[in-house]
Amino acid sequence: MEGDRQNLPPPSFGTKAETLAALFGRLKHAEVLPQAVVTVGEWRAGPDAFLEALRREEWGAGPLIVRSSALGEDGAEVSLAGRYLTVPDVAGDASSRKAIGDVIASYVPANDGHQVLVQPMLQETVASGVAFGCDPNTGGPYLVVEYETGPAGPAAITAGTTGRSQIYFRHRAAAIAGERFLHRVAAMMDELRELFGTDRLDVEFAIGRADRLLVLQVRPLHGVAEMRVGIEEHARAVTDIADKITSMARPHPHLLGEKGVFGIMPDWNPAEIIGVRPRPLALSMYRELVTDSIWAYQRDNYGYRNLRSFPLLLDFHGLPYIDVRVSFNSFVPKGIDEELAGRLVDYYIERLLAAPELHDKVEFEVIFSCHTPDLHERLAALRAHGFSDSDCAELGSALRALSGPIIDAKQGLWRRDLARVGMLDDRHNEILESGLARISQVYWLIEECKRYGTLPFAGLARAAFIAVQMLRSLVAVGAMSSAEMDAFMGSLDTVSSKMKRDFFELDRADFLERYGHLRPGTYDILSPRYDELPDLYFDWRADKGARPGGPESFALAPERMAEIGAVLSRHGIDQTAAGLFDFMRAAIEGREQAKFIFTKVLSRTLTLIRELGAEHGFDAEDCSFIDVAIVRELYTGSFDAAAVLRRSIEAGRRRYELTQSLALPPLISDPADPWAFHIPPSEPNFITQGRVSAPVLTIEMVT
Repeated sequence: MEGDRQNLPPPSFGTKAETLAALFGRLKHAEVLPQAVVTVGEWRAGPDAFLEALRREEWGAGPLIVRSSALGEDGAEVSLAGRYLTVPDVAGDASSRKAIGDVIASYVPANDGHQVLVQPMLQETVASGVAFGCDPNTGGPYLVVEYETGPAGPAAITAGTTGRSQIYFRHRAAAIAGERFLHRVAAMMDELRELFGTDRLDVEFAIGRADRLLVLQVRPLHGVAEMRVGIEEHARAVTDIADKITSMARPHPHLLGEKGVFGIMPDWNPAEIIGVRPRPLALSMYRELVTDSIWAYQRDNYGYRNLRSFPLLLDFHGLPYIDVRVSFNSFVPKGIDEELAGRLVDYYIERLLAAPELHDKVEFEVIFSCHTPDLHERLAALRAHGFSDSDCAELGSALRALSGPIIDAKQGLWRRDLARVGMLDDRHNEILESGLARISQVYWLIEECKRYGTLPFAGLARAAFIAVQMLRSLVAVGAMSSAEMDAFMGSLDTVSSKMKRDFFELDRADFLERYGHLRPGTYDILSPRYDELPDLYFDWRADKGARPGGPESFALAPERMAEIGAVLSRHGIDQTAAGLFDFMRAAIEGREQAKFIFTKVLSRTLTLIRELGAEHGFDAEDCSFIDVAIVRELYTGSFDAAAVLRRSIEAGRRRYELTQSLALPPLISDPADPWAFHIPPSEPNFITQGRVSAPVLTIEMVT
């Protein structure tokens, strides 16, 4: 049998049925189910002959599955996956006749060469899923398996209604963890890759009775980018990342916590702000403006532990990750006993690792960073974890002392930051009108943006977070309803609500003068500003319809305000109910206003960098690969600007090619994680109490 396998010609992709027939009896690590195939023309010429042949099959009595196998459905050039009908659980001539007819009816346009594939219906599947021979998003050298244990079937996974996803680095199969059948799926995919001579494979599989691994479909994987780095270079990069994780996870004399953890979404959420694979300029600009030092200065200013000199964001070959242990240290209030502070950080890390789906909501679900009316109830989680009543009392007292100066409506720290960010616009204009050389303008805009932009913005963002925590806490203790909280949020007059009104009230020139600096990708030089391509973003000719109104009014009944005031007093919060609502409104609106102001300076800086590149023969695409560190180099040195830019662009381009091929889990806690990992389940974040679920509408574009 082994010799027979070796003498067979290599299989090629045909219809679904033809590809499976070429693999039938040929695989060592999996099986292909028997099948019967009829073309549309043969069926129309005489269905009885096919049904008679089907009855003669040992498995032909059913239950059966009748599947599409149309020409071009799974071809080498295009995939029409999911376009045509599949009918499961078919038994008997009448049911088979109807099912085959229904599948044929789904073939639009009709073709007598289309086939219908009939196979035995799988019973009692242990697991099923879809395996990809490379990363379908990047083309990187990963085996990607999306699967579900139990009888869900691959259709549920491909439809997105269930399933888990696990990614493995192909050349470290020994690192594969999890369900034992995954090792066999990996061996099957290696075999198929050898047979077809490509890793661009999309394979549906199932685990049936007696642990049979069954191949249900094999088709080419379309639309995948070609990987531009070699497999060995990719492997070295993964090794580098694993080594860096080992190094950064070690104990540090000035850092609490026994274990290092790294994530793409906790604290300043780089995945949301600059993306999972940002270009070098966006990544380096974000680090310069926020995560290298500004973030820690703000935390220190607002009464948290001093983490200055600790960068918050780490660069894993271009993939941005937050050092979660550093982040969790920075949320410990100053003055907490060192031993208690260490246990708190260890608890936060353990809590996150036990529930990794919380990685994008750690400040609400994992850590204790401010004093709220429901703090005592929330601290029950610490008591359940072995913290004493005195531990909880010490933490509560420290959080109360920290939060008071922040939430004070008249003297709150946020007021200083709001005033400071208000100075940025004038200082920015002074630099632009100064006559300084372009590289000097870039350098000083970055410096001013840090000092008068992102630093006060970080403070206002902290105040806004505390405001939201306060709102949620009032709901938790019954002092407000969820509807009242939503009504308050709807009453805020934010930049986005003002922008909607101004689109109706201002003419085009005035509107773009006010909002033209905005970019959909705030840190992305390739993302056009509104005033650069206004017609891409706005339809100036269309009927604008009803003018949006102003913010909704919000007022609670006097007895409700009195109840809230009593809650605040009872929990040691030195603030009136009216003062608290004034703070919450000002903090949330102030955060949005501060972002609007500092992004204006950032946007102008990116434009200047593009102009600097153009002076020396580089376009915006080239400039997206620059590391912003060269700005200081050019400002402080007498270097050839074209040579420095070229060197940075070339290095950034090479680096980004590697970045595009890499895949990492959203949360990393072990040096083995870059080699093999599960994508953990996630929970949606709801802005309001409303939810919408609806089918997807596919629109055919005709040219």
